[in-house]
Amino acid sequence: MGEDQQQQLETAAEDLMQRLRLKATELLLREEWKEAVQVYSQFIDLCKEQIMETTHEQVQLSKLHKSLCLALSNRAEARSRLRDFNEALIDCEEALKMESTHFKALLCKGKVLLSLNRYSMALECFKATISDAQASGNFEAVNGFLEKCKKLEYQSRTGAFDLSDWILNGFRGKCPELAEYIGAVQIRKSEISGRGLFVTKNIEAGTLLFVTKAIATERGILSGEDSSENEQLVMWKNFIDKVMESISKCQRTRSLITTFSSGENENELEVPDISVFRPEIQESSYSNEKLDMGKILTILDVNSLVEDAVSANVLGKNKGLYGVGLWTLASFINHSCSPNARRIHVGDYIIVHASRDVKAGEEITFAYFDMLSPLEKRKEMSKTWGFNCNCKRCKFEERMSSKQELREIEIGLERGIDAGSAVYRLEENMKRWIVRGKEKGYLRASIWGAYSETYGTERLMKRWGRRIPTMEAVVDSVVEAVGSDERIMKGGLKRNFCGVLDLERTMNLGRAMQEYFPFLQEHRTQLSIIK
Repeated sequence: MGEDQQQQLETAAEDLMQRLRLKATELLLREEWKEAVQVYSQFIDLCKEQIMETTHEQVQLSKLHKSLCLALSNRAEARSRLRDFNEALIDCEEALKMESTHFKALLCKGKVLLSLNRYSMALECFKATISDAQASGNFEAVNGFLEKCKKLEYQSRTGAFDLSDWILNGFRGKCPELAEYIGAVQIRKSEISGRGLFVTKNIEAGTLLFVTKAIATERGILSGEDSSENEQLVMWKNFIDKVMESISKCQRTRSLITTFSSGENENELEVPDISVFRPEIQESSYSNEKLDMGKILTILDVNSLVEDAVSANVLGKNKGLYGVGLWTLASFINHSCSPNARRIHVGDYIIVHASRDVKAGEEITFAYFDMLSPLEKRKEMSKTWGFNCNCKRCKFEERMSSKQELREIEIGLERGIDAGSAVYRLEENMKRWIVRGKEKGYLRASIWGAYSETYGTERLMKRWGRRIPTMEAVVDSVVEAVGSDERIMKGGLKRNFCGVLDLERTMNLGRAMQEYFPFLQEHRTQLSIIK
């Protein structure tokens, strides 16, 4: 090939690279991320071809390396906006091999690591860019990322979360940014079913157990009973699509999903170490197990959580909100009608705390459905979940189901008898049956609606108030037996304003009891003074 011909080819390549560079930059500025990735990929391939040519002088090679480094950084930015974090990190690493202090590559790598909740590694990236940020006029933006990362790293390390401002502001505005956190818990074989989550030390009611971000969620407002089933099916399809996209883009997500149960051979499943669920785990530890569509659908059917009305209240959304999501550690928690843990949803995060005192080695349990229901109704609901509950409460109420008086009370409530009369009859019968301790709470929880109506109605209290236990005594026994629930706590606290210490504990999620949230809204003036 002649010298002139070689020169013409180089000039044509340079012109094409210039056009591609301008087009990619335009797409990036217009936030057309997918198209920007495609054009940057063309530019990067061409740039690498040019570098492979040995005819270029050193000055020209240096320019090509700088162009390649910048293009990789910009493609990483576009990929991160598409939530393709694995590929974005690969681009950042390739750019940093050529120039270890490249500002854009370090900044993008920090943002990607922050999105993946790898706070310590992200913090190092932001620290490395701060001096260049001052020189380039980007100090404010970079310092914002740095401070945010410091806050999240502290939350992740200590479990110290504070949502008080957001709560007192009526859940208005953007959901607070949260870190992922894992407390004193481990996964072990469960006597209830398969594997379960257990505490490793004695903990008090209100203690934060873990905070984790959803792999995927889908939410919407259901329009009405007639169309809600179809709407839920559409949302389920959208949810599946989101999970599949997350699996395709994130090796960690794919690895974590392989640890989930598919509902088969529960006793033969491997028990994963809790460290697997920490965001900072090295990628070399990820599983390479392949997942077919059938297995993924089965895993989602077994492990997905539905967001109920309580969750909707916490999110500050319409009560008609319906949501479904997949959260990692929460998927290992088994059901009990006498649960010891509660969950709340803040944005895409699930926050799980102890709803009563839990002893070291005790399994953490949720209520998959309404625990303030009679035994027969709970049996029906457990069947829809594909299991039969054999918790202590169900076993006790099964033994008591032979009592004709108890059945008459339940039938009477179904037919609309006086709620106060039902409460009085149950209390008198429990004295005759010599029911004590938690067992009283079990039976009271089963007809909680009658207790709530009685204590909340002036007419009923005038008639029955002196003949039944105090509301405080009943609330305490139910909470001790089945854990706290916003319906219980709201009823019990309205008339008995709790002390400053208890209120302060509700303000800090590290010690919070989510069931107080509706109550906080009603007493925000008093709470703002305490705060």
